[in-house]
Amino acid sequence: MKKRQTILMILLGFLFGYLIGQAEKKKQPLKPETVLKSVKNMVSQHTEVSGSWIYMRSEPYTHHGIDYHVYHGGITKHENGKHVPYEFYVEAYSGTLLDIFPQHQS
Repeated sequence: MKKRQTILMILLGFLFGYLIGQAEKKKQPLKPETVLKSVKNMVSQHTEVSGSWIYMRSEPYTHHGIDYHVYHGGITKHENGKHVPYEFYVEAYSGTLLDIFPQHQS
């Protein structure tokens, strides 16, 4: 009887550890390279993409009064015979595109 209880406790310990590990993984931000690839794929469905970049560290960003941790990047789209640079902000944990707009040019 004690042997069964010991085995059951060990199995429950492993299960508990596994579940905690899975929960911790969900708290990790996406890799910036993955985010950039996703944005490029999305934009390239509508227009030609000729360049892109992304900061490798997430940063705080407020959008419509809500605070996020985001990756900030840029992409160059081909529009009307010209290459037009855009900037974007993507939520670091879900990969949701929060904002994309033409880059300010001097």
